[in-house]
Amino acid sequence: MPEILTRGSAFFIARRIFQSKEGEKNISPPAVRVAVISMALGLVVMILAVAIVVGFKKEVRNKVIGFGSHIQITNFDSNSYYEMNPIAISDSLLNLLQTYPNIDHVQQFATKPGIIKTDQDSEGAIFKGVDENYNWDFFKQNLLEGEIFSVHPDSSTTNVLISKKIADKLHLKLGDSFLTYFVRQENVSPRKFHIKGIYQTNFSDYDKLFILADIKQIRRINQWDGDMASGLELTVKDYKLLNQTTDALYFDMQGHADRLGNTFYTRSIVQLNPMLFAWLDVLDMNVVVILSLMIIVAGFAMISGLLIIILERANMIGTLKALGENNAGLSKIFLYVSAFLIGRGLFWGNLIGLSVCFIQKYTGILKLNPETYYLSQVPIEINWVSILFINLGTFIVTLLILILPSYLVSKISPAKTIRFD
Repeated sequence: MPEILTRGSAFFIARRIFQSKEGEKNISPPAVRVAVISMALGLVVMILAVAIVVGFKKEVRNKVIGFGSHIQITNFDSNSYYEMNPIAISDSLLNLLQTYPNIDHVQQFATKPGIIKTDQDSEGAIFKGVDENYNWDFFKQNLLEGEIFSVHPDSSTTNVLISKKIADKLHLKLGDSFLTYFVRQENVSPRKFHIKGIYQTNFSDYDKLFILADIKQIRRINQWDGDMASGLELTVKDYKLLNQTTDALYFDMQGHADRLGNTFYTRSIVQLNPMLFAWLDVLDMNVVVILSLMIIVAGFAMISGLLIIILERANMIGTLKALGENNAGLSKIFLYVSAFLIGRGLFWGNLIGLSVCFIQKYTGILKLNPETYYLSQVPIEINWVSILFINLGTFIVTLLILILPSYLVSKISPAKTIRFD
């Protein structure tokens, strides 16, 4: 049987069903409105899940990178992450690294474990020596008190940047001095440092360890030459090319050695912290599960709403069948109705979900325990491409789910519905 309704007329009938009113009260029963509300709430959950997980991964990743940069080049023979064998850094090596298109910045560093001793307490810490080229942006963003100390190539300073966690444990405050003991072979070297600034990143694993100092202090303790350091830290321009850049550097550095004959070992921040980044990757699976569940819930809610609309319009279906319309044409009408309902749910879902995201992003009213989550508030990162795909995916999948229920019209008999009416 041919279709008697054109696409335009099917769309028109569907729109009239969607907009139909009887007096001031919608004809569609509450179950249909519940379906729309379910769709909206499902989209809200999906938007928040993606925004929060992406924001959380970005914040945690930035904290790890802030402490260790994107890529580190160290001595291949180093056995300890914090007590490394040194490498001699030449101008030719620095110039070579700058030729890589994805390398943005190169800086030297040196680490040395020490024991801080005060009148009442003692605490172990890792002193990270930095040079005059060090990028302070990360610590400026997380500075609580004081200021960043200056490093000059021709003079050394005893000023340090200490974390609030260490300062609180040792009852130290801005402007205080403290004594630290360093062990080198069988000798103990005491050094006195002055607190120039206090930082807090809420990344407790590192806050409880790192104190930033002048690299010349570490060299003096270790009796290193002026061109020696624990390694080099490199930042990249495009994080997406991190693995590719690391691999290229790894193989290129194998063919080089410093003036002492040491070979270089290149590792990315992901390779230096495999457990942490593996945990962050697991969060992606959680998002996939949430999105799948929300789409399924919204799809079944829309199915119930569509079935109710079809049963409600049984008389109209019978009349159109009596006039010669086939089942495919009638199903098209109710798929259009479904699309309208889905669109309404998506509109309200986007409005509510994005409003919550913007409120949290700019006010931070939802707080977190930094000891557990590394962050003081719920992070939000709005990725418009992801939101677009969420909307398109939800619309398409839900509409596909509704194709089969729309063919319920084939079970409706024109004789029975018209006689019943």
